[in-house]
Amino acid sequence: MTVASGGNGSAGQPGPAVVRNLGVGALTAVVIGSMVGSGVFSLPQNMAAGAGPLAILIGWGITGVGILALAFVYQALAIRKPELDAGPYAYAKAGFGAFIGFNSAWGYWLSAWIGNVSYAVVMFGALSYFFPAFGEGNTWQATLGASVVLWLIHALILTGVRQAAFVNLVTTVAKVAPIILFIAVGFVAFKVDVFALDFTGAGNVDLGSVVTQVKTTMLVTLWVFIGIEGASVVSARAERRKDIGVATIAGFCTALAIYALVSLLSLGIMSQPELAALKNPSMAGVLEHVVGRWGAVLISVALVVSVLGAFLSWTLLAAEVPHVAARDGTMPRFFGGENARGAPATSLWITNGLVQIFLIVTLFANSTYQALFFIASTAILIPYVFSGAYAAKLALTGEAYRDGESRTRDLVAGAVATVYGIWLVYAAGPTYLLMVAMLYAPGIIFYVMARRERGAKIFTAVEAAMAVGLVVAGVLAAYLIWTGSISPL
Repeated sequence: MTVASGGNGSAGQPGPAVVRNLGVGALTAVVIGSMVGSGVFSLPQNMAAGAGPLAILIGWGITGVGILALAFVYQALAIRKPELDAGPYAYAKAGFGAFIGFNSAWGYWLSAWIGNVSYAVVMFGALSYFFPAFGEGNTWQATLGASVVLWLIHALILTGVRQAAFVNLVTTVAKVAPIILFIAVGFVAFKVDVFALDFTGAGNVDLGSVVTQVKTTMLVTLWVFIGIEGASVVSARAERRKDIGVATIAGFCTALAIYALVSLLSLGIMSQPELAALKNPSMAGVLEHVVGRWGAVLISVALVVSVLGAFLSWTLLAAEVPHVAARDGTMPRFFGGENARGAPATSLWITNGLVQIFLIVTLFANSTYQALFFIASTAILIPYVFSGAYAAKLALTGEAYRDGESRTRDLVAGAVATVYGIWLVYAAGPTYLLMVAMLYAPGIIFYVMARRERGAKIFTAVEAAMAVGLVVAGVLAAYLIWTGSISPL
């Protein structure tokens, strides 16, 4: 199979033609498979740990509106700008310049492979239900097992993107079935009096105000929706351009229904303090509370299947972004290498090499799943914010619209998605923002390499100021970590 970047070659030259072999079913599976991973199985505890029922309802409402707006953004941009492949970074680059585009690609890539480290940790943490030596997923046995899984997935993707997408479709179906069973059991076991108990969370002084509670849910809800742009990232491989929008909206609706039901039904089965005290994957504890030990066994197995599917999806997406970015000059050319089957081999080797290094780091740092997914969630905010801003910009200027064509929906969607992203930056807090800045700062080296390869001006005055600010924030983060003021993992 021959792979390309949708006609955008290095240094402005066309690349080889893409084989467009992903239909709407496979694209939808990429979206759902990218989103429905490990997070859904830990939602009952993750949400209840910092919020009561009212705040969780509000949190899902805000997230539903924000992510729906983002889904509409990617649907509209896929149609308005069909020449832009690889999703978020391409839109940021087209709308706001090379440096913003590069940082969107870099941030998306960071989020993808750091998220894969968290998947490995939580998968082997779940397997500790059967094999206690795996502990919380960060023992040497767990690290060894995760490394084997990582390189098996690596080998699968090297055989070709179509084969990997087919396996993802199968695992998506297999992992959704137990979640549907949980929801069905939840409806039967749901008790209104349990759900209404301390509805506002006021009875637990540790939770704080409703606004504070809502804020604590934001990175959790963002984490479970990362992947909404999955079809856009592989848009160069779609059989039909319109399928990208259909897959994005279908994936969003499916995921929102699953997430909201899992977290809210759990609050009607066990109280907020009981849920907050559960060991993750907390869905196993909830089901065990209702049906006994077999429920915990079922969910633990389902989590492993689910994470394998998400691990595959995100390895595919993580390799795709720098690969395509290299082909249009956003990243250095060496990221664009392919094997004989058209798989993004060089990008894949670099990405999975970094995952392997961080798996070893988690062993010595004793890092947790939650810390890793908070970092991954914060890293992806830049591409999300600028995707929304680009959609709003197109609607305001009328670029890519016919005369008299309505732009209202796209303008509203872009504005809402941008505001939602900015709100998430605030909700992330200074600690995670500084830690992510430290990971963004080294990317400047690769940006300079890519610009020199093209013979292009490296920075404008504004971009230079942004780069300096990023380096200063990164150095500050490193100093605070060194002094113990903040913890990296």
